[in-house]
Amino acid sequence: MILTVTLNAALDITYRVPELRPHTTHRVTEVTERPGGKGLNVARVLAALGHDTVVTGFVGGVTGTVLRQLLGGIAVPRTGPKAPHGTITDALVPIAGTTRRTIGVVDATTGDTTQLNEPGPIVTTPEWSTFMDAYGRLLREASAVALCGSLPPGVPVGTYAQLIREAHAAGVPTLLDTSGEPLRRGIAARPHLVKPNIDELAGLTGSTDPLRAARDARRRGARAVAASLGPHGMLAVTAHGAWRAAPPRRLAGNPTGAGDAAVAGLLSGLVEEAPWPDRLARAVALSAAAVRAPVAGEFDRAVYDEVLAGVEVTEHPAAA
Repeated sequence: MILTVTLNAALDITYRVPELRPHTTHRVTEVTERPGGKGLNVARVLAALGHDTVVTGFVGGVTGTVLRQLLGGIAVPRTGPKAPHGTITDALVPIAGTTRRTIGVVDATTGDTTQLNEPGPIVTTPEWSTFMDAYGRLLREASAVALCGSLPPGVPVGTYAQLIREAHAAGVPTLLDTSGEPLRRGIAARPHLVKPNIDELAGLTGSTDPLRAARDARRRGARAVAASLGPHGMLAVTAHGAWRAAPPRRLAGNPTGAGDAAVAGLLSGLVEEAPWPDRLARAVALSAAAVRAPVAGEFDRAVYDEVLAGVEVTEHPAAA
């Protein structure tokens, strides 16, 4: 199974309005609630790809209760009798604080989304100890672990580095998807893969050239770097080479969750031991297909199949 860690899980609430205009009252035409946080979004895409996943992190309060109820009610989508499907197992750790909410407001006229993210509950020292015990047990059965998203208050900034070292000790490969100082600290613990976007990569290295910055990130500790280039695709730099994958065309839609879908593609390729060009093509196609889905954690399978067939992968000189 694949383990995803979402320390700052959320109840995702998406509002659709005919047109978003500042300083006015809006009539909401549709409301959607989903279990949220990057790792939970990744798990839903992985399950749709046929992988069994376990989700862990923290959950609490009224919104946490709703999140767990929705998580238990998720039906993994199938497009036919032979379509792949996996399972999602809830291993979230209860805490006294209340799980945060994220509010996404979708403008139906433009397709743009305005996002409002709450900070998350404070995690106490005993709650953290309980999580670490659970994490150690889950690693025994994991084929890979994804460490995703922001850190809630009360959790040390070096937490991801600690979790990566624990996974190394258990022989489990790690993917890190975060930003800022948690990324800087985490990368020094030598994760198998980091998945920043170009802005996060520039903030880490000081370079705005994606290829140069990705190589710098490898020198800082990452064994491989897969950098999201937004609608232009993805760049991967590893010890064995560097590749860039580009979609055949740009798709309009809601970009929320596109990066999480790309992480799922990279993780599925990792556990399947797929060649790097295939991993990148899958990640780019899933990212594009997620843009056409109504909420994060889902993707349009028809769009995925179409884009995957047209992704262009080019190789750069061997990574420095």
